[in-house]
Amino acid sequence: MAEIIWTEEALNTLESIADYIAVSSEPAASKLVKNIFEKTDRLERFPESGRVVEEVREMGYREVIVNPCRIIYKLENDTVYILHVIRQERDLRRFVINETAADYRA
Repeated sequence: MAEIIWTEEALNTLESIADYIAVSSEPAASKLVKNIFEKTDRLERFPESGRVVEEVREMGYREVIVNPCRIIYKLENDTVYILHVIRQERDLRRFVINETAADYRA
């Protein structure tokens, strides 16, 4: 079984998305978070079940979808790193490039 590790960034983004949804509907926000954790927990047993992210195929990322979010992860050995939780309409390539550039500026 694979170990699931959430990055701080992924958890913070999930919290921000849930907070935004909670303004309109607290139950919908709670349901989204629950569904995301259920979907990512399955990666322990089936770490390659997510599809390859075509926009950044060369980076080896995979994703699972929990509408309206994309959960981006990378599998390394027996560890699944949950890297990003983003809204589906965001341009992933631009998002990843901006995040990588920010890492180098820090």
